[in-house]
Amino acid sequence: MKDKLLIDSEFLSICEQIQNENLDLEGWSLLESSDQFQIDDFCGGFDATEEEFCFSYYDENRIEYWFQFPLTDIDKFVSGEIKEIEIKKAE
Repeated sequence: MKDKLLIDSEFLSICEQIQNENLDLEGWSLLESSDQFQIDDFCGGFDATEEEFCFSYYDENRIEYWFQFPLTDIDKFVSGEIKEIEIKKAE
């Protein structure tokens, strides 16, 4: 089952950090880290195999969900073009 997560200020702060790095896919692949970004409810980073950012999200009951997205979505999150993202309960 997939749920939706509304993009909030906490997630947007991660997106802004990613934007500020100003790296392309190759650059992110060199910095690959599964936990580069850690803020309250989110933990994740860039996965070179997937060529996407992969994150865990923890809800108010500390239930873990997973989601991932391409670098090309960062600007869309920040601009508000994308307002939510699909998440799935961690297995």
